[in-house]
Amino acid sequence: MKILFQQAAIIDRLSPHNGQIRDILIEEGRIKAIAQDLRVEADRTIHHQGLHVSPGWVDIFAHFCDPGYEYKETLETGAQAAAAGGFTDVFVIPNTRPVVDSKSQVEYIRGKSANLPVNIRPIGALTKGLEGKDLAEMYDMRHSGAVAFSDGTSPVQSAGLLLKGLQYVKAFEGVVIQVPDDRSVGAGGLMNEGIISTRLGLPGKPMMAEELIIARDIKLARYTGSRIHFTGVSSPRGLDYIRRAKDGGLSVSCSVAPYHLFFTDASLVQYDTNLKVFPPLRDEVAVAALKQAVLDGTVDCIASHHLPHEYDSKVVEFEYAKAGMTGLETVYAVLRTAIPELSAERAVALLSSAPRDIFGLEQPTLQEGNAACLSFFDPSGTTLVEEKGLRSKSKNTAFLGRSLKGRALGILNGDRLIWED
Repeated sequence: MKILFQQAAIIDRLSPHNGQIRDILIEEGRIKAIAQDLRVEADRTIHHQGLHVSPGWVDIFAHFCDPGYEYKETLETGAQAAAAGGFTDVFVIPNTRPVVDSKSQVEYIRGKSANLPVNIRPIGALTKGLEGKDLAEMYDMRHSGAVAFSDGTSPVQSAGLLLKGLQYVKAFEGVVIQVPDDRSVGAGGLMNEGIISTRLGLPGKPMMAEELIIARDIKLARYTGSRIHFTGVSSPRGLDYIRRAKDGGLSVSCSVAPYHLFFTDASLVQYDTNLKVFPPLRDEVAVAALKQAVLDGTVDCIASHHLPHEYDSKVVEFEYAKAGMTGLETVYAVLRTAIPELSAERAVALLSSAPRDIFGLEQPTLQEGNAACLSFFDPSGTTLVEEKGLRSKSKNTAFLGRSLKGRALGILNGDRLIWED
């Protein structure tokens, strides 16, 4: 099959066509030609005003709920949501039933997702059963295709155990992903501790819970010489710790969730359970610091923290609602809206090249003869978030009804085209 994309702005640091507007011809899943004006017959010709193309985007933290929680999301519906959001690759967390803590579970996910348009990459559990007591079979999982190791939404609390995990993954240059949260601090907290939590009468979760884990884990990474990635970072002081660790030459990286750049704790005045997330939404000062960290390079990449929940887990009293919201389909538009000064080049670095560098993935590039692994987007487009248009099985997003700047248009992964225009 031949597909011709006309007048696409190429954003790819490794491509000789970077920064240029070109026609791109795809034939049988490979880039056949890139030129200023291709006059060829194609099975499908796509022309979109404002079309931009980059190497495929990667999301490093999403929950596809399979096996065990397929009523929230499946590998199939998760892949559809990812493709609609412009992602060719998604790391899925191990918080399933059974937990992805063995070779067989990694192979189950890889096998079941093999024919999907998105590359689904399992994150192996760091500890058996996510219980935080004993290390899981990380070496076997790595050789079966686990891309990184984490206890997902159940971050490791034991310093001694995490130390052993960091030492273990160093043997094969693995990366540990940690959501920074000391669960003994503000254990019953439902939102950020501050003026708003007091006003709303909700127990608060202080940023110190995040900062303690970041400081501790950086020390462990320094001791072991291992690689650690913090995701869902929302504390300015935590960002300072990470910045200093990088300046000190440590293999430390971090990502933020889009909703932490868009909403503040003041957004919770209506007790919208879709805004109950983990870590919680922070105040305006913290959000401003996060945005600046994205712009100045302290934040390495963006992670969707796509956590789907069925109706009954969200339409309850705030105290009992499950934490998390869906996010794969709105990542780019939220990023573009929250930080309008963000360049297309920086956005592509956050969504594609940086996560690929951190986790050792191949860097696809727009050159003739290469396999097609492409994401399409329109920085000047508009995304209207409507329930009927969401591909995810669950609809728990606080962006419903909002009009966002920027639009993800789809992906081409090999010979599989998903186009949302």
